[in-house]
Amino acid sequence: MYPTDAFPGRAYAILGNHDYQKWPDSKVDAELAYAKSGHTRWTMPARWYRFEFPAQNPLITFIALDSNMPYKDGTSEHGKDFTLTLAQQAEQLAWLETELKRPRTTPFLVVMGHHPVYSDGPHGDHPVLVRDWDPLFRKYKAHVYLAGHDHDLQHLEFEGHPTTHFLSGGGGADLYNLKLDPSARGPFAQKVYGFSHLSVTEKRLTLRHLDPSGHVLHAFTKTPDGKISILT
Repeated sequence: MYPTDAFPGRAYAILGNHDYQKWPDSKVDAELAYAKSGHTRWTMPARWYRFEFPAQNPLITFIALDSNMPYKDGTSEHGKDFTLTLAQQAEQLAWLETELKRPRTTPFLVVMGHHPVYSDGPHGDHPVLVRDWDPLFRKYKAHVYLAGHDHDLQHLEFEGHPTTHFLSGGGGADLYNLKLDPSARGPFAQKVYGFSHLSVTEKRLTLRHLDPSGHVLHAFTKTPDGKISILT
């Protein structure tokens, strides 16, 4: 889909709900095996992993997570083929805090998972991720949480919260109506097709939502100490 003359870099992948569907075999197992083949830019060494970017003089520490959770009471019921096991859930959570505690030399820390922790879309806030992940993001001051899942584009900020919640799900499937007014938890949420772009320097992280033609719909910067400036 992305030839090397247009996109020569690695594609860092994380697992979404459709990857867990078994029709009849697990796509998760196939994707993990493909990543280990050594003949692809598809980069997903495990269900959850850490990497720094760029490889030379890195500026961002990324923590890539698997957000496919059992229900809050620990059951999976009809979702049994779409989630981590309870043991995997506990293992990942312990791993996440260990990684967040680790010293880092990069000015920025970004966490990414398929499901949003908070969303103005129809899926709403994720009760398990709010319970388990959000306190760690606050405690260790993650700069950004990147997500998808809801078919729209969002940028949410919360008073006193160090983590920007940035959702990019307008890649081409049917769009979702927003459940909350965008002004309630803004600064941006829109039912629109588009894609998103991240750039970084030592002093500034810049995130943009763009429409299919590449026109900027919304953009902002964030400094290592957490100061946000809206550009559009």
